[in-house]
Amino acid sequence: LTLAVVLPQHNLTYPWAWPRVGPAVRLAAAAVNSRRDLLPGFTLGWVFGSSEDRHGVCSAVAAPLVAVDLWLAHHPAAFLGPGCVYSAAPVARFTSHWQLPLVTAGAEAHGFGDKSEEFGSTTRTGPSHRKLGELGVQLHRHFNWTRRALLVYWDERVDDRPYFFAAEGLYVQLPTLHNLTVMDVVFRDGGNFSFIIQEIKAKGR
Repeated sequence: LTLAVVLPQHNLTYPWAWPRVGPAVRLAAAAVNSRRDLLPGFTLGWVFGSSEDRHGVCSAVAAPLVAVDLWLAHHPAAFLGPGCVYSAAPVARFTSHWQLPLVTAGAEAHGFGDKSEEFGSTTRTGPSHRKLGELGVQLHRHFNWTRRALLVYWDERVDDRPYFFAAEGLYVQLPTLHNLTVMDVVFRDGGNFSFIIQEIKAKGR
């Protein structure tokens, strides 16, 4: 019984990088195999493929190619990872098509919460931005904030865009409060902060 692992191989800026997760995978496999009552007649093994590109960052190209290679070569029973949003999305679509489970500590973006089709076999063990959005809704109800919400976030459109996806959860969920206007202001490193302050004054009240 084979587990396919698709994670960043070297880059420790990701919490799900292989040097962090690998020891846990080895320990888990050893623990499962030491108990014959868990998977009688099977031995759990794993194969690894890196989701990094040549620059060492999560790749929406490398991850699905590696996933297809592992599926064809090893016929895994399940996938562990990827964690990065742009890497996880295409791999999750493949695993749904293959009817295989995918477990990830990442993939926090709001869209992964849709289990009706492409992400139906994806299970997230970590936090999700949909839940952050639901928290925002509860806070607005509790404090009776009923007119408008302004989301201000930093976005460089590189790598995994964590602030964009965090804001997305709020942006999608807050309109479920009827008559609430939701706006967003994006700023970048070296941006015009005077303009941003004026936008907050104009749109946040």
